[in-house]
Amino acid sequence: MGRNRTTHLTSSPRRCLIAGHYCHDVLIRDGVVLAETLGGAASFISHVFDGVSVTYNLVSKVGPDFAYSVHRDPIVVPDSRTTLFHAHFDSGIHGEGQQDRVLKRVNACDPIRPSDLPDSRFDFGMVVGVGGEITVETVEKLVEICGTVFVDIQALIRVFDEVDGSVRLVGLKESGFCHLLPRIGFIKASAEEALYMDVEEVRKVCCVVVTNGKRGCRVCWRDGEVEVGPFPTTQVDPTGAGDSFLGGFVAGLVNGLAVPDAALLGNLFGSLTVGQIGLPKFDLRMLQRVQEEVQKRKVQCLSWHERIDEKFRFMNVAGHEQFHESLIAAKQIPRCLPLECEWDLPSSPSRPVEQGLGVLPHFATQPKLLHDSVYEEPIRTVDLKP
Repeated sequence: MGRNRTTHLTSSPRRCLIAGHYCHDVLIRDGVVLAETLGGAASFISHVFDGVSVTYNLVSKVGPDFAYSVHRDPIVVPDSRTTLFHAHFDSGIHGEGQQDRVLKRVNACDPIRPSDLPDSRFDFGMVVGVGGEITVETVEKLVEICGTVFVDIQALIRVFDEVDGSVRLVGLKESGFCHLLPRIGFIKASAEEALYMDVEEVRKVCCVVVTNGKRGCRVCWRDGEVEVGPFPTTQVDPTGAGDSFLGGFVAGLVNGLAVPDAALLGNLFGSLTVGQIGLPKFDLRMLQRVQEEVQKRKVQCLSWHERIDEKFRFMNVAGHEQFHESLIAAKQIPRCLPLECEWDLPSSPSRPVEQGLGVLPHFATQPKLLHDSVYEEPIRTVDLKP
């Protein structure tokens, strides 16, 4: 299943390569701009990696207008603008307590091409485009230089309306990437995005991870599947939840966890992300506790590496539920933002969209609760399935 070049744990740190753009995100509710933040899957994933000390390189492109300071410098394209998304929220609540979100791409930076990728080799590669910046040729290069490749399906199946930039989804078979699936290790999709692929067929050639908000996630592979429990939370902003999940999931595998345990770590970081607007702030004490629990769990599971000549273990290892409980306890450590707060922006008052959408300075926001529980908000899309 997928690519499998390394069969044993080594003492040297596992290296990851992230491919995807940093973005400017504008959050709008009922026609009023509420916040402008750093966005893009690459920003959320790298933020998780920084928090749990994962070694990584990042390839991203921005324009000269890029407004944020980041730990990994992007490629600046002089004659392009940074990818910009508007996320439109409607105060009305629909179905299962979920609030509609319509996502629109306003600007698109140049795509990431194979020549932009480093020539060195990596243990893990991550295809995490959000604005159509990942080409087929780039994925082909990634699978050549990386031992295992993780793909967020949104990098493959998103298309954008030529008039207003609204995000739409197409079937995976029509995306142009389907022939690469046997060379991919893992593909991640939300429950909504999973409808645009045949999970039963895809799981025969690579592992499929389907996130499902308040219900946790499901991991499917050729010979089985497992449900992984959630970390219930109060949702403030769903943006980046799936990205943080993927960051936590890969971080768990980097640290030698079994796949279900790594998915628990993904669920944890997804739940932490939806409790804040934009890029989350992680409490340092919480991060330290999480890393300690991960290392304890790794020691518990070392014996299976001695017995099984495979890269990943997909079945639960004894102690999974206890590991879940330990992460729940770690999450209870006080976080940087209070649980109950308002959508008040003291440094940048809310304003109608008509007043213009420049990029604001990076500010601390005080979000108001949108609604409860689920941590991965579906995007309203136009159905282009065959």
